[in-house]
Amino acid sequence: MKISFLPREFKFFDMFDQQAACAVDAAVYFKELANSGVFDATAIQKMRDIEHRGDDLTHAIINNLNKTFITPFDREDIHSLAHELDSVIDLIHTMTNRMRLYKLSGVNSDLVQFADLIEKSVVALSNAVRMLRETKNSKAAFDACIEINRLENMGDQLRDNVIGNLFENTHDPIFIIKWKEIYEEAETVLDKCEDVANVVESILVKQA
Repeated sequence: MKISFLPREFKFFDMFDQQAACAVDAAVYFKELANSGVFDATAIQKMRDIEHRGDDLTHAIINNLNKTFITPFDREDIHSLAHELDSVIDLIHTMTNRMRLYKLSGVNSDLVQFADLIEKSVVALSNAVRMLRETKNSKAAFDACIEINRLENMGDQLRDNVIGNLFENTHDPIFIIKWKEIYEEAETVLDKCEDVANVVESILVKQA
């Protein structure tokens, strides 16, 4: 029987594509919830299922990383990219839970704007991750990262505007506390997308 002592190269690019697709699923579903204004038990369970799928993919990447010395790029970058992508999904899941916990229902136009920015940012992130396997497409990958940065800047401005309006036009302190936290969490999702984009850019520079 032939025994190979060479470490196997796992399909890291495929797993990252799946992880990024999971993040897109979370973002698209959150936008759907924001547009409906319904954060019920069914919505929470569906988002939890997406989050669990993301966790499983992250664990698979890390476990496979520990089993092989042959990797498409630096091991620390693989570890960082996996955890940062997982954090995007976790944050969307947490925000959905908070909406349910705080009993915030009905369509909120500001949250809808955030949800739209998050969806666009995560889709751009998925595109950037997919292009990691094609070094000839590095410009397109960098362009996707630039778009993520642009959307994060828009998120900063939106957060400041909506929180300013919240303090100016609302007199219920509990209501203010709840929505201020939700808006800040939404902007944090965009920050985390930018963190992932920074990892992608670092990988691209090293591969150049």
